[in-house]
Amino acid sequence: MPSWYELENADEIPSPTLLIYPDRVRANLQRMIAWAGADRLRPHVKTHKLPQIIQMKLEAGIGKFKTSTIAEAEMTAAAGGRDVLLAYQPVGPNIRRLVELVGAFPQTRFSTIVDDIPIAQSLSEAAQRRQVTVDVLIDLNIGMNRTGIRPHADAVALYRFLAAAKGLRPAGLHAYDGHIHDTDEALVRRQVAAAFDPVWNLRRELLAAGLAVPKVVGCGTVSSRILAAEQDIEVSAGTSVLWDAGQPTFTPPMEVDQAAVLLARVISRPAPGLLCIDLGYKAVASEMQPPRVTFFGLPDAEAVGHSEEHLVLKTDRADDYPVGTVVYGVPTHICPTVALHSEVWCVDKGRAIESWPVVARARRITI
Repeated sequence: MPSWYELENADEIPSPTLLIYPDRVRANLQRMIAWAGADRLRPHVKTHKLPQIIQMKLEAGIGKFKTSTIAEAEMTAAAGGRDVLLAYQPVGPNIRRLVELVGAFPQTRFSTIVDDIPIAQSLSEAAQRRQVTVDVLIDLNIGMNRTGIRPHADAVALYRFLAAAKGLRPAGLHAYDGHIHDTDEALVRRQVAAAFDPVWNLRRELLAAGLAVPKVVGCGTVSSRILAAEQDIEVSAGTSVLWDAGQPTFTPPMEVDQAAVLLARVISRPAPGLLCIDLGYKAVASEMQPPRVTFFGLPDAEAVGHSEEHLVLKTDRADDYPVGTVVYGVPTHICPTVALHSEVWCVDKGRAIESWPVVARARRITI
């Protein structure tokens, strides 16, 4: 009997490609809703970049979305999303593009994040020229040291600026804890508490000063179940929609299904014990050290070479895989893997039934 990931019509599907299993996506969405409730979920769109999955979320009762690019925000709005956060401080022409996006989709409430008063000022001026109002959250640095402002007096000053700026509306706080990685749930709980304590203190300070703090958006997949159970926060987990092979290595145990699988083929057997697979850098995320993909049925496979179009595996089972054999595997990091594919294939009842363009892998759609 074929395994759940195998295609009956694999001979019709070019490789390398990415397969999406909607039944498993829907099951993952229901698990996420069980963690936080549909109203408190704001799943990150960057994981999948697909309007079809936006539709699945809407059908499940999820109405809030988080994005990283103007294109992701535009795709989400065009697919029916009515509450879209651009969780990336707009700079340069992206300030103009954001306010154009707000004007182009009046039925959608857009928001964004800032950590810098001059950028907030530029956004205010652009919003006034366009005659729109942009909801803005302060981006807080709670330990990742990638973006954001520390939750102290400077953050209060920035929030006061947002409250007074024309064309802007203070919408709350954004705090991403992407630096917290561990499979030990007790340790993660302690780290989350330490990271977010300054956030709750800042919120209390802002509220005491008479400033509205409509929401706190934060936490990735690692901390999502923990924070959803303990605090009033919008959960922006993304990886749990599709899952991958890397997340379980740094996340407390989570009951989530693999819902995205790479299909590739053996294209050569260059030497005894070696297989060359058509799964190069251009088809699977390669920002980390190998293994970059975990193949079903090849637990001993060791990546010994990786280039643009080729992945060379060393395995004692090489003789069992003639040239042309289809292999299936799960990427270590799904989000950038999706972005490498111009289309993915939707799988239903063991058959790839249609291709879906990965709309938001583009840096620009129309805006």
